[in-house]
Amino acid sequence: MTHLRRMSGKDVLKALSSFGFQIVTIRGSHAKLRRTLQSGERQTLTIPLHQNLAPGTLRAIFRKACKYVSEADLRQWFFTEKA
Repeated sequence: MTHLRRMSGKDVLKALSSFGFQIVTIRGSHAKLRRTLQSGERQTLTIPLHQNLAPGTLRAIFRKACKYVSEADLRQWFFTEKA
């Protein structure tokens, strides 16, 4: 059984940076991340930089990131196995 990890905004930034996303701007408590593919396509995500992200917010970030990165690769960062 898998469970969503408790993560901060910095944890999410670390996870997404491993897939090539970089901080473009920070406005208030939100960071805009972007990566540009070789084809020139720009992929953008916005992440709240809160100490603890609510589970619903974290799930929404995961779903949005799955548009750009395979779900199997993201799962290791966002979910944990529990018996």
